[in-house]
Amino acid sequence: MADIENEEIDELEEDDAIENYITLTDDNGEDISFEIIDTLEYDDRTFAVLLPFEDEDGEVIILEILPGEGPDYDEFVSVDDDDLIEKVFEEFKKNYDGEYEFE
Repeated sequence: MADIENEEIDELEEDDAIENYITLTDDNGEDISFEIIDTLEYDDRTFAVLLPFEDEDGEVIILEILPGEGPDYDEFVSVDDDDLIEKVFEEFKKNYDGEYEFE
């Protein structure tokens, strides 16, 4: 989806007190851990911008958050609309202008 400079990833990995993380299970049954960089509202929907811990290329993932019975039961679902993903990513870039370098 989007690239963040490797130096910024190193800073995230060195942070011992990462509080905003989640582990999700993919379609193959494998657990993948992410840092939640941001959650944002767009077009009356909520999205999460996630950075995989094991990913060294700095690419973020954008998933929609569907509310569950409580905050610990929210569902993270993939977004199939590339135009929507791009719009959400543009909104994310506006919110973090100057904090990350985007390619």
